[in-house]
Amino acid sequence: MSPRVLLVDDEANIRKMVGALLQSEGFETAEAPNGAAALATVEREAPDAVLLDLMMPGGPDGLETLEQLKRVAPDIPVVMMSGRASLTDAVRATKLGAFQFLEKPLTPEGVLTTLRAALELARTLAENRRLHEALGHSDPLVGVSKAMEELRALIARVAPTEVRVLVTGESGTGKELVASAIHRQSARAAKPFVCVNSAAIPKDLVESELFGHERGAFTGATERRIGRFELADGGTLLLDEVGDLGPEAQAKLLRVLETGVIERLGGEKPVTVDVRVIAATNKDLSRATHQGQFREDLLFRLNVLPIHILPLRERPEDIPPLVQHFAARQAARLGRPVRCDAGAVQLLAAYAWPGNVRELANLVERLAILATGATITADDVARVVRRDGAPPPSPEGWTDVCPRRTATWPMRRASSPPTAPTYTAACGGWASSHRAP
Repeated sequence: MSPRVLLVDDEANIRKMVGALLQSEGFETAEAPNGAAALATVEREAPDAVLLDLMMPGGPDGLETLEQLKRVAPDIPVVMMSGRASLTDAVRATKLGAFQFLEKPLTPEGVLTTLRAALELARTLAENRRLHEALGHSDPLVGVSKAMEELRALIARVAPTEVRVLVTGESGTGKELVASAIHRQSARAAKPFVCVNSAAIPKDLVESELFGHERGAFTGATERRIGRFELADGGTLLLDEVGDLGPEAQAKLLRVLETGVIERLGGEKPVTVDVRVIAATNKDLSRATHQGQFREDLLFRLNVLPIHILPLRERPEDIPPLVQHFAARQAARLGRPVRCDAGAVQLLAAYAWPGNVRELANLVERLAILATGATITADDVARVVRRDGAPPPSPEGWTDVCPRRTATWPMRRASSPPTAPTYTAACGGWASSHRAP
Protein backbone atom coordinates (compact mmCIF):
# COMPACT_ATOMS: atom_id res chain seq x y z
CA MET A 1 0.00 0.00 0.00
CA SER A 2 1.32 3.45 -0.94
CA PRO A 3 2.09 5.88 1.90
CA ARG A 4 -0.55 8.59 2.30
CA VAL A 5 0.69 12.14 2.97
CA LEU A 6 -1.48 15.01 4.19
CA LEU A 7 -0.49 18.41 2.73
CA VAL A 8 -1.46 21.34 4.96
CA ASP A 9 -0.94 24.80 3.44
CA ASP A 10 -3.17 27.82 2.94
CA GLU A 11 -1.73 28.31 -0.58
CA ALA A 12 -3.52 26.07 -3.06
CA ASN A 13 -0.70 26.26 -5.61
CA ILE A 14 1.77 24.87 -3.04
CA ARG A 15 -0.57 21.98 -2.25
CA LYS A 16 -1.04 21.30 -5.96
CA MET A 17 2.68 21.44 -6.76
CA VAL A 18 3.78 19.20 -3.88
CA GLY A 19 0.84 16.86 -4.43
CA ALA A 20 1.78 16.34 -8.07
CA LEU A 21 5.38 15.62 -7.10
CA LEU A 22 4.40 13.06 -4.48
CA GLN A 23 1.85 11.35 -6.72
CA SER A 24 4.48 11.03 -9.46
CA GLU A 25 6.64 9.17 -6.92
CA GLY A 26 3.89 6.74 -5.92
CA PHE A 27 2.51 8.49 -2.83
CA GLU A 28 -1.16 9.05 -2.14
CA THR A 29 -2.08 12.55 -0.98
CA ALA A 30 -4.78 14.43 0.88
CA GLU A 31 -5.05 18.21 1.26
CA ALA A 32 -6.12 20.63 3.97
CA PRO A 33 -6.09 24.46 3.68
CA ASN A 34 -5.81 25.14 7.42
CA GLY A 35 -5.13 23.60 10.82
CA ALA A 36 -8.74 22.79 11.67
CA ALA A 37 -9.22 20.90 8.40
CA ALA A 38 -5.91 19.12 8.97
CA LEU A 39 -6.99 17.86 12.39
CA ALA A 40 -10.30 16.64 11.01
CA THR A 41 -8.51 14.82 8.16
CA VAL A 42 -6.03 13.17 10.52
CA GLU A 43 -8.83 11.88 12.75
CA ARG A 44 -10.79 10.68 9.73
CA GLU A 45 -8.08 9.23 7.47
CA ALA A 46 -4.98 8.63 9.68
CA PRO A 47 -2.34 9.56 7.08
CA ASP A 48 1.18 8.15 7.27
CA ALA A 49 2.85 11.58 7.35
CA VAL A 50 1.97 15.28 7.37
CA LEU A 51 3.60 18.21 5.54
CA LEU A 52 2.55 21.26 7.55
CA ASP A 53 3.02 24.95 6.74
CA LEU A 54 4.10 27.18 9.60
CA MET A 55 2.27 30.39 8.62
CA MET A 56 -1.47 29.90 8.09
CA PRO A 57 -3.84 32.84 8.67
CA GLY A 58 -7.43 32.55 9.84
CA GLY A 59 -7.10 29.83 12.47
CA PRO A 60 -4.48 27.87 14.37
CA ASP A 61 -1.03 28.45 12.91
CA GLY A 62 1.41 25.66 12.13
CA LEU A 63 2.87 25.36 15.61
CA GLU A 64 -0.55 25.25 17.27
CA THR A 65 -1.68 22.69 14.72
CA LEU A 66 1.47 20.64 15.31
CA GLU A 67 0.83 20.63 19.04
CA GLN A 68 -2.76 19.45 18.55
CA LEU A 69 -1.71 16.85 15.96
CA LYS A 70 0.81 15.34 18.37
CA ARG A 71 -1.91 15.02 21.00
CA VAL A 72 -4.32 13.34 18.58
CA ALA A 73 -1.82 11.19 16.64
CA PRO A 74 1.61 11.21 18.33
CA ASP A 75 3.07 8.56 16.04
CA ILE A 76 2.45 10.35 12.73
CA PRO A 77 5.64 12.14 11.58
CA VAL A 78 5.15 15.84 10.84
CA VAL A 79 7.46 17.83 8.54
CA MET A 80 7.17 21.60 8.90
CA MET A 81 7.47 24.03 5.95
CA SER A 82 8.10 27.77 6.02
CA GLY A 83 9.75 30.58 4.13
CA ARG A 84 10.00 32.89 7.13
CA ALA A 85 10.77 30.63 10.09
CA SER A 86 12.91 31.98 12.89
CA LEU A 87 15.33 29.95 14.97
CA THR A 88 12.85 30.20 17.85
CA ASP A 89 10.12 28.69 15.67
CA ALA A 90 12.39 25.85 14.58
CA VAL A 91 13.41 25.06 18.16
CA ARG A 92 9.81 25.09 19.37
CA ALA A 93 8.68 22.89 16.49
CA THR A 94 11.40 20.38 17.32
CA LYS A 95 10.38 20.34 20.97
CA LEU A 96 6.76 19.79 19.95
CA GLY A 97 7.79 16.73 17.94
CA ALA A 98 8.35 17.91 14.36
CA PHE A 99 10.54 15.53 12.39
CA GLN A 100 12.27 18.26 10.39
CA PHE A 101 11.94 21.83 9.08
CA LEU A 102 11.91 22.47 5.31
CA GLU A 103 12.60 25.99 4.08
CA LYS A 104 10.64 27.44 1.17
CA PRO A 105 11.12 27.55 -1.74
CA LEU A 106 10.83 23.79 -1.58
CA THR A 107 12.93 21.50 -3.76
CA PRO A 108 11.73 18.11 -5.03
CA GLU A 109 14.82 16.39 -3.62
CA GLY A 110 14.40 18.01 -0.21
CA VAL A 111 10.72 17.10 0.04
CA LEU A 112 11.16 13.50 -1.09
CA THR A 113 14.29 12.79 0.96
CA THR A 114 12.80 14.24 4.13
CA LEU A 115 9.43 12.51 3.73
CA ARG A 116 11.00 9.13 3.04
CA ALA A 117 13.25 9.46 6.08
CA ALA A 118 10.26 10.42 8.24
CA LEU A 119 8.22 7.47 7.00
CA GLU A 120 11.14 5.10 7.49
CA LEU A 121 11.58 6.23 11.09
CA ALA A 122 7.86 5.84 11.75
CA ARG A 123 7.92 2.30 10.33
CA THR A 124 10.95 1.37 12.41
CA LEU A 125 9.41 2.67 15.62
CA ALA A 126 6.15 0.88 14.85
CA GLU A 127 8.02 -2.40 14.32
CA ASN A 128 9.80 -1.92 17.62
CA ARG A 129 6.54 -1.23 19.46
CA ARG A 130 4.88 -4.30 17.94
CA LEU A 131 7.80 -6.43 19.05
CA HIS A 132 7.60 -5.03 22.59
CA GLU A 133 3.84 -5.56 22.75
CA ALA A 134 4.08 -9.11 21.44
CA LEU A 135 6.52 -10.04 24.19
CA GLY A 136 4.73 -8.07 26.88
CA HIS A 137 7.51 -5.95 28.32
CA SER A 138 9.83 -3.07 27.56
CA ASP A 139 13.10 -4.92 26.98
CA PRO A 140 12.06 -8.28 25.55
CA LEU A 141 13.89 -11.57 25.39
CA VAL A 142 14.15 -11.42 21.61
CA GLY A 143 14.63 -14.62 19.65
CA VAL A 144 12.90 -17.14 17.41
CA SER A 145 15.00 -20.21 18.22
CA LYS A 146 13.56 -23.25 19.96
CA ALA A 147 15.84 -22.48 22.91
CA MET A 148 14.33 -19.00 23.33
CA GLU A 149 10.79 -20.32 22.98
CA GLU A 150 11.50 -22.86 25.72
CA LEU A 151 13.11 -20.17 27.87
CA ARG A 152 10.07 -17.89 27.63
CA ALA A 153 7.75 -20.82 28.40
CA LEU A 154 9.84 -21.78 31.44
CA ILE A 155 9.80 -18.19 32.72
CA ALA A 156 6.01 -18.12 32.39
CA ARG A 157 5.74 -21.29 34.50
CA VAL A 158 8.27 -20.23 37.12
CA ALA A 159 7.30 -16.58 37.57
CA PRO A 160 3.99 -17.06 39.47
CA THR A 161 5.71 -19.27 42.06
CA GLU A 162 8.01 -18.24 44.92
CA VAL A 163 10.70 -20.77 44.01
CA ARG A 164 14.31 -19.57 44.03
CA VAL A 165 15.94 -19.55 40.61
CA LEU A 166 19.60 -19.81 39.61
CA VAL A 167 20.19 -18.32 36.16
CA THR A 168 23.39 -19.48 34.49
CA GLY A 169 25.05 -18.55 31.23
CA GLU A 170 28.06 -16.84 29.73
CA SER A 171 28.60 -13.12 30.20
CA GLY A 172 26.34 -11.06 27.98
CA THR A 173 23.64 -13.70 27.42
CA GLY A 174 20.96 -11.71 29.25
CA LYS A 175 20.75 -13.19 32.74
CA GLU A 176 19.47 -9.93 34.23
CA LEU A 177 16.77 -9.79 31.53
CA VAL A 178 15.61 -13.26 32.51
CA ALA A 179 15.45 -12.30 36.18
CA SER A 180 13.60 -9.10 35.33
CA ALA A 181 11.12 -11.05 33.19
CA ILE A 182 10.45 -13.44 36.08
CA HIS A 183 9.80 -10.48 38.37
CA ARG A 184 7.48 -8.72 35.91
CA GLN A 185 5.37 -11.82 35.44
CA SER A 186 5.13 -12.55 39.16
CA ALA A 187 2.75 -11.38 41.88
CA ARG A 188 5.59 -9.14 43.07
CA ALA A 189 5.65 -7.10 39.84
CA ALA A 190 4.36 -3.92 41.53
CA LYS A 191 7.14 -4.10 44.12
CA PRO A 192 10.85 -3.30 43.64
CA PHE A 193 13.21 -5.27 41.42
CA VAL A 194 16.70 -4.69 42.83
CA CYS A 195 19.89 -5.93 41.18
CA VAL A 196 23.23 -6.37 42.94
CA ASN A 197 26.36 -7.06 40.90
CA SER A 198 28.38 -8.99 43.44
CA ALA A 199 31.53 -8.84 41.32
CA ALA A 200 31.49 -5.04 41.21
CA ILE A 201 31.38 -4.48 44.99
CA PRO A 202 34.65 -4.29 46.96
CA LYS A 203 34.81 -7.32 49.26
CA ASP A 204 34.94 -5.19 52.40
CA LEU A 205 31.70 -3.44 51.41
CA VAL A 206 29.63 -6.44 50.28
CA GLU A 207 27.87 -6.96 53.61
CA SER A 208 27.07 -3.25 53.94
CA GLU A 209 25.72 -3.23 50.39
CA LEU A 210 23.51 -6.28 50.92
CA PHE A 211 22.37 -5.83 54.51
CA GLY A 212 22.99 -2.15 55.27
CA HIS A 213 24.74 -0.57 58.24
CA GLU A 214 24.09 1.70 61.17
CA ARG A 215 25.82 5.00 61.75
CA GLY A 216 29.26 4.42 63.26
CA ALA A 217 29.35 0.74 62.31
CA PHE A 218 32.81 1.25 60.82
CA THR A 219 35.15 4.06 59.87
CA GLY A 220 33.39 6.27 57.35
CA ALA A 221 29.87 5.11 58.25
CA THR A 222 28.57 8.61 58.99
CA GLU A 223 24.90 7.71 58.56
CA ARG A 224 22.57 4.72 58.42
CA ARG A 225 22.49 2.90 55.09
CA ILE A 226 19.63 0.70 53.95
CA GLY A 227 20.89 -2.46 52.25
CA ARG A 228 19.65 -4.05 49.06
CA PHE A 229 17.61 -6.70 50.87
CA GLU A 230 15.56 -4.02 52.63
CA LEU A 231 15.23 -2.00 49.42
CA ALA A 232 13.81 -5.10 47.71
CA ASP A 233 11.35 -5.86 50.53
CA GLY A 234 8.15 -7.25 49.01
CA GLY A 235 9.82 -7.60 45.63
CA THR A 236 12.68 -9.45 43.96
CA LEU A 237 16.44 -9.28 44.55
CA LEU A 238 18.82 -10.40 41.81
CA LEU A 239 22.23 -11.45 43.11
CA ASP A 240 24.22 -11.20 39.89
CA GLU A 241 27.59 -12.97 39.74
CA VAL A 242 26.78 -14.64 43.06
CA GLY A 243 29.80 -16.90 42.63
CA ASP A 244 32.05 -13.92 43.38
CA LEU A 245 30.81 -13.54 46.98
CA GLY A 246 33.41 -14.21 49.65
CA PRO A 247 33.06 -16.78 52.47
CA GLU A 248 31.68 -14.36 55.09
CA ALA A 249 29.08 -12.91 52.73
CA GLN A 250 28.08 -16.44 51.67
CA ALA A 251 27.53 -17.44 55.31
CA LYS A 252 25.36 -14.38 56.03
CA LEU A 253 23.41 -14.86 52.80
CA LEU A 254 22.70 -18.46 53.77
CA ARG A 255 21.29 -17.33 57.12
CA VAL A 256 19.03 -14.77 55.44
CA LEU A 257 17.70 -17.38 53.02
CA GLU A 258 16.99 -19.73 55.93
CA THR A 259 15.40 -17.19 58.30
CA GLY A 260 14.17 -14.25 56.21
CA VAL A 261 15.90 -11.96 58.71
CA ILE A 262 18.83 -9.59 58.16
CA GLU A 263 21.00 -7.62 60.56
CA ARG A 264 22.54 -4.32 59.57
CA LEU A 265 26.23 -3.98 60.34
CA GLY A 266 26.50 -2.37 63.74
CA GLY A 267 22.82 -2.95 64.41
CA GLU A 268 21.20 -4.65 67.36
CA LYS A 269 17.69 -5.29 66.05
CA PRO A 270 16.99 -7.96 63.42
CA VAL A 271 14.95 -6.84 60.42
CA THR A 272 12.48 -9.21 58.76
CA VAL A 273 12.37 -9.02 54.96
CA ASP A 274 10.08 -10.61 52.39
CA VAL A 275 12.24 -10.99 49.30
CA ARG A 276 12.32 -13.43 46.42
CA VAL A 277 15.96 -14.12 45.62
CA ILE A 278 17.13 -14.89 42.10
CA ALA A 279 20.83 -15.63 41.67
CA ALA A 280 22.85 -15.46 38.46
CA THR A 281 26.36 -16.52 37.55
CA ASN A 282 28.65 -17.24 34.63
CA LYS A 283 30.65 -19.68 36.78
CA ASP A 284 30.28 -23.42 37.31
CA LEU A 285 29.17 -23.33 40.95
CA SER A 286 29.25 -27.12 41.27
CA ARG A 287 32.94 -27.06 40.42
CA ALA A 288 33.41 -24.11 42.78
CA THR A 289 31.90 -26.14 45.64
CA HIS A 290 34.27 -29.05 44.95
CA GLN A 291 37.18 -26.59 45.01
CA GLY A 292 36.01 -25.11 48.31
CA GLN A 293 35.25 -21.71 46.79
CA PHE A 294 31.46 -21.81 47.22
CA ARG A 295 29.32 -23.26 50.01
CA GLU A 296 27.46 -26.38 48.95
CA ASP A 297 24.57 -25.68 51.35
CA LEU A 298 24.19 -22.19 49.86
CA LEU A 299 24.17 -23.64 46.35
CA PHE A 300 21.36 -26.01 47.38
CA ARG A 301 19.37 -23.03 48.68
CA LEU A 302 19.87 -20.96 45.53
CA ASN A 303 19.63 -23.66 42.89
CA VAL A 304 16.07 -24.82 43.53
CA LEU A 305 15.19 -24.30 39.88
CA PRO A 306 18.04 -23.77 37.40
CA ILE A 307 17.61 -21.80 34.17
CA HIS A 308 20.44 -21.91 31.65
CA ILE A 309 20.75 -19.45 28.77
CA LEU A 310 22.53 -20.76 25.69
CA PRO A 311 25.30 -18.60 24.19
CA LEU A 312 24.38 -16.73 21.04
CA ARG A 313 26.68 -18.88 18.87
CA GLU A 314 24.46 -21.90 19.65
CA ARG A 315 21.29 -20.13 18.48
CA PRO A 316 22.38 -18.13 15.40
CA GLU A 317 18.80 -17.91 14.13
CA ASP A 318 18.22 -15.37 16.91
CA ILE A 319 20.79 -12.95 15.47
CA PRO A 320 18.63 -11.40 12.68
CA PRO A 321 15.70 -10.52 15.01
CA LEU A 322 18.15 -9.25 17.61
CA VAL A 323 19.80 -7.03 15.00
CA GLN A 324 16.37 -5.69 14.02
CA HIS A 325 15.51 -5.08 17.67
CA PHE A 326 18.73 -3.23 18.45
CA ALA A 327 18.51 -1.21 15.22
CA ALA A 328 14.98 -0.13 16.14
CA ARG A 329 16.15 0.81 19.62
CA GLN A 330 18.93 2.96 18.15
CA ALA A 331 16.45 4.58 15.75
CA ALA A 332 14.35 5.63 18.73
CA ARG A 333 17.40 6.99 20.55
CA LEU A 334 18.90 8.81 17.57
CA GLY A 335 15.61 10.08 16.14
CA ARG A 336 16.32 8.77 12.64
CA PRO A 337 15.86 5.52 10.69
CA VAL A 338 18.33 2.71 11.37
CA ARG A 339 18.07 -0.53 9.40
CA CYS A 340 20.43 -3.35 8.36
CA ASP A 341 20.40 -4.80 4.86
CA ALA A 342 20.67 -8.52 4.15
CA GLY A 343 24.42 -8.40 3.55
CA ALA A 344 25.08 -6.74 6.90
CA VAL A 345 22.85 -9.20 8.76
CA GLN A 346 24.57 -12.12 7.04
CA LEU A 347 28.00 -10.94 8.16
CA LEU A 348 26.75 -10.38 11.70
CA ALA A 349 25.10 -13.81 11.77
CA ALA A 350 28.37 -15.47 10.76
CA TYR A 351 30.29 -14.24 13.79
CA ALA A 352 30.58 -16.39 16.94
CA TRP A 353 29.86 -13.51 19.37
CA PRO A 354 32.03 -14.43 22.37
CA GLY A 355 30.47 -11.45 24.17
CA ASN A 356 27.00 -12.73 23.27
CA VAL A 357 23.95 -10.45 23.06
CA ARG A 358 25.66 -7.58 24.87
CA GLU A 359 28.46 -7.54 22.28
CA LEU A 360 25.94 -7.59 19.43
CA ALA A 361 23.98 -4.71 20.97
CA ASN A 362 27.14 -2.63 21.37
CA LEU A 363 28.22 -3.26 17.79
CA VAL A 364 24.81 -2.33 16.38
CA GLU A 365 24.98 0.88 18.41
CA ARG A 366 28.36 1.74 16.88
CA LEU A 367 27.10 0.85 13.41
CA ALA A 368 24.05 3.07 13.85
CA ILE A 369 26.23 6.02 14.80
CA LEU A 370 29.01 5.50 12.24
CA ALA A 371 27.10 4.13 9.23
CA THR A 372 27.12 6.37 6.16
CA GLY A 373 23.34 6.18 5.60
CA ALA A 374 20.05 5.12 7.15
CA THR A 375 20.66 1.52 6.05
CA ILE A 376 23.63 -0.33 7.53
CA THR A 377 25.42 -2.32 4.82
CA ALA A 378 28.03 -5.06 4.77
CA ASP A 379 30.62 -2.39 3.98
CA ASP A 380 29.59 -0.47 7.10
CA VAL A 381 30.03 -3.61 9.20
CA ALA A 382 33.50 -4.16 7.76
CA ARG A 383 34.51 -0.52 8.22
CA VAL A 384 33.35 -0.29 11.85
CA VAL A 385 34.91 -3.61 12.79
CA ARG A 386 38.25 -2.54 11.28
CA ARG A 387 38.14 0.60 13.45
CA ASP A 388 37.84 -1.70 16.46
CA GLY A 389 41.11 -3.34 15.51
CA ALA A 390 39.79 -6.62 14.13
CA PRO A 391 38.88 -7.75 10.61
CA PRO A 392 35.23 -8.18 9.66
CA PRO A 393 33.65 -11.60 10.04
CA SER A 394 33.28 -14.08 7.21
CA PRO A 395 31.69 -17.54 7.36
CA GLU A 396 33.87 -20.62 7.12
CA GLY A 397 33.59 -22.11 3.70
CA TRP A 398 33.80 -18.80 1.82
CA THR A 399 37.44 -19.30 0.86
CA ASP A 400 36.58 -20.01 -2.77
CA VAL A 401 34.79 -16.70 -3.05
CA CYS A 402 36.96 -14.70 -0.62
CA PRO A 403 40.35 -16.42 -0.89
CA ARG A 404 42.13 -13.70 1.09
CA ARG A 405 39.82 -13.74 4.07
CA THR A 406 41.35 -13.62 7.54
CA ALA A 407 40.11 -15.72 10.45
CA THR A 408 41.07 -13.49 13.37
CA TRP A 409 37.43 -13.11 14.50
CA PRO A 410 36.03 -16.35 15.99
CA MET A 411 33.47 -17.77 13.61
CA ARG A 412 30.60 -20.17 14.05
CA ARG A 413 30.47 -22.89 11.41
CA ALA A 414 27.95 -22.06 8.72
CA SER A 415 25.59 -24.88 7.81
CA SER A 416 25.40 -23.67 4.22
CA PRO A 417 27.08 -20.91 2.20
CA PRO A 418 25.17 -17.71 1.49
CA THR A 419 23.69 -17.00 -1.89
CA ALA A 420 26.11 -15.68 -4.50
CA PRO A 421 24.83 -12.06 -4.72
CA THR A 422 25.13 -11.58 -0.97
CA TYR A 423 28.55 -12.99 -0.34
CA THR A 424 30.01 -11.49 -3.50
CA ALA A 425 28.86 -8.07 -2.35
CA ALA A 426 30.12 -8.72 1.15
CA CYS A 427 33.55 -9.78 -0.01
CA GLY A 428 33.82 -6.81 -2.30
CA GLY A 429 33.56 -4.52 0.69
CA TRP A 430 36.71 -5.70 2.43
CA ALA A 431 38.58 -8.60 0.81
CA SER A 432 41.04 -6.35 -1.00
CA SER A 433 42.16 -4.70 2.25
CA HIS A 434 42.92 -7.95 4.12
CA ARG A 435 45.66 -10.28 3.04
CA ALA A 436 46.38 -13.74 4.32
CA PRO A 437 49.78 -14.09 5.95
